[in-house]
Amino acid sequence: MAARATWKGFLKISLVNIPVKVFPATESSGTISFNQLHGECQTRIQQKRWCPRCNREVPNSEIVKGYEFEKGRYVVLSEEDFDKVRPESTRVIDLVQFADESSIDPMYVDRTYYLAPDGPVASDAFAVMREGMKGKVGVGKLALYGREYLVAVRPYDRGIVMHTLHHAAEIRSIDAVEDLNSVTEKVKPEEIKLAKQVIGTFEAPLNLSDYKDEYREGLQRIIDAKIAGEEIVAPAAEAPPRVVNLMDALKKSLDAVSSGKKKPARAEVEKSALKRKRA
Repeated sequence: MAARATWKGFLKISLVNIPVKVFPATESSGTISFNQLHGECQTRIQQKRWCPRCNREVPNSEIVKGYEFEKGRYVVLSEEDFDKVRPESTRVIDLVQFADESSIDPMYVDRTYYLAPDGPVASDAFAVMREGMKGKVGVGKLALYGREYLVAVRPYDRGIVMHTLHHAAEIRSIDAVEDLNSVTEKVKPEEIKLAKQVIGTFEAPLNLSDYKDEYREGLQRIIDAKIAGEEIVAPAAEAPPRVVNLMDALKKSLDAVSSGKKKPARAEVEKSALKRKRA
């Protein structure tokens, strides 16, 4: 099924405005969703807005938005307050800076979208800017649906992708993870060497399409089996062995990989010998 554009706008670079269509780059349908049911009668649960102080259900007309500035104390904001800072939706992806494509830390990426030219007239300008951006990423803002997004735009294959980004204030500092304070700063060179050897044995060209969501597939099998009145018995889970001696664990890892690589080679030799005998 062909992808459908979710909205249209303009990609603005200086005085260049390119009409573009925007397509989600990810599929939310890939996840399995569930409803909450009453286990006794299997009826869907209703969520009600309840005020514990007034001891009654509260209709939408009585609900306001409050910001807790102290424990148990709130300041209430009206829709008029939000309108004072709500940006007008311009549908313009306004790029104001370019940098090397490696400048964007993946931690900042929120969602990803594809951009495509909106109409044949925009196609040429789209292609020229895509090629001109090779190796670079453009950063700017997008005002849409009453809020402002920080975005990064970069060329990708035949098109252009746009990432909505988290602002720096949304990224929690790694210093907030106190457990990292106990991590040793001095590491033995021989352990590093072995660790690199183990890691090197797993190096290969990366193709993420080789990886499947095994949890989702397993869950779907259970759902299909239950619909068919069958039951699936899960295999017993094995706890991973505890690492008592790092050097021993690294050496055993290398041995396991080496023996694993030798077995297919021996099998190929035996298969070749068998073919020669038959010939």
